[in-house]
Amino acid sequence: MNKEADVATRTAWNFDVNHSEVVFHATHLIITDVRGHFRSFDGNIYSDDDDFNGAEVGFSADIASIDTNNKDRDNHLRSEDFFNAEKYPKLNFKGNLVKNGEKYALKGDLTIRDITKPVSLDVMYRGRVKDPFTGMEKAGFKIVGKINRFDYHLKWNVLMEAGGSIVGQEIRIECNVELQKQS
Repeated sequence: MNKEADVATRTAWNFDVNHSEVVFHATHLIITDVRGHFRSFDGNIYSDDDDFNGAEVGFSADIASIDTNNKDRDNHLRSEDFFNAEKYPKLNFKGNLVKNGEKYALKGDLTIRDITKPVSLDVMYRGRVKDPFTGMEKAGFKIVGKINRFDYHLKWNVLMEAGGSIVGQEIRIECNVELQKQS
C-alpha cells in the first residue's frame, strides 16, 4: 500500500482538555496519599482502526501547572529537588495503544526531566458517542498505572525516624481522557 493513502485513512483525535484530567498519587508519611493534578496538558491520537488498536499517542504536561492544593508543596515539586520545571518545563509521552482481546494497554516512552523510560499502563476503553451539544464524535479512556519516581531523578528523599520515606517512591497515575475526533 502506498504511504500517502495510509496517512489519508488515519483518524486524528485531540484531547478535550475541558473534560479530561491527569492525576497522580504519592504516599505521604507512609500513612496517607497526596493527590495532585497537571492543570495544563495536551495530547493527540492517530488511529487507523475504529477500535484504536495500534493508535499512536502523544501527550505532554506543563510542569509549572502542577497542583496538589498546597502552594508550598507545588513549588517544592517544581524545584530542582523534583521536576526542575525551569530546566525541564514539560513531561512527555509517546507510544501506542495496544489491544489484546478486550483489554488495552498504553505502551511507550515517558520522559521526565532528561530521563526517558518505557512504561506500560492499563487502559479501559469506555466507548464512542456523538456529543449532543456539538455534534462531534467523542471517545473515552481511563488510564491507570504506576512509575517509580527515582527512575526519573525525582530523588528528594527524607527518611522518617520510624523508617520509611516522607514521600513514597511509587507514583500512581490515573487519567480520564475524553477525545474529540478531528475533521
